[in-house]
Amino acid sequence: MPRITRLSRSVAGKVVIITGAGSGMGRATAWLFADEGAKVAVTDLKGQQEVADTINGAGGTANAWQLDVSSQQDVERVFAEVAARFGGIDILINNAGISAPAAIDSEGYESTWARAVDVLLTAHTRTVRAALPWLRKSSSPRIVNIASTEGLGATKGISPYTAAKHGVIGLSRSLAVELGAEGITVNTICPGPIDTAMTARIPPEQRAKYAHRRVPLNRYADPEEVAQITLSICLPAASFLTGATIPVDGGLTIRNA
Repeated sequence: MPRITRLSRSVAGKVVIITGAGSGMGRATAWLFADEGAKVAVTDLKGQQEVADTINGAGGTANAWQLDVSSQQDVERVFAEVAARFGGIDILINNAGISAPAAIDSEGYESTWARAVDVLLTAHTRTVRAALPWLRKSSSPRIVNIASTEGLGATKGISPYTAAKHGVIGLSRSLAVELGAEGITVNTICPGPIDTAMTARIPPEQRAKYAHRRVPLNRYADPEEVAQITLSICLPAASFLTGATIPVDGGLTIRNA
């Protein structure tokens, strides 16, 4: 049957940079974009080469770069190399993250705060600025910032992390307004409880209790379930969605009790 709609739902041939792609949600996102025909720049401090090798072994297209998002020099170098290798940049997915627990009166709080804001928020401005020259040449430029449900609420004892994730949402909204006239969309995804290496440290019985108490779907998500939403808002067809904050949390943020 010939198509009767105009907008493409394919990212085949698009160049996507994913930070923090060596494991967890970043890895799942890299695999998914590769499955859909994108050229994937897999960046992380570790694990990135294995992810790229897996993609290439499955018939996809990927290259690995070691990237420290807290380094301006690293970001500028890697983004220039990605654009040279693949011929441009169409999609930027800011996924790199760290945990940052610290009580407000704890020793070392200020260093934890500075590190959290640098890696979880300021790094997004570095990557966006580095990608902009190529995004402006793309026919369907997309920026996706991965925040957290901590950007929509709060948990005690992790204020550096929570504040940074609130900042990611504000930054995304501001950039959506600033870059909208150029056709560059900027959206935020807020994952809830996800099965990753970070949450694997939580005892299974505590995870099950939390999911039953807080998540209407009564479970943690598989990382690919987040990746699928990320892919959806990066499609050429998602051209009128910008400035959105999308919880992928099994209903956690709508549950009152």
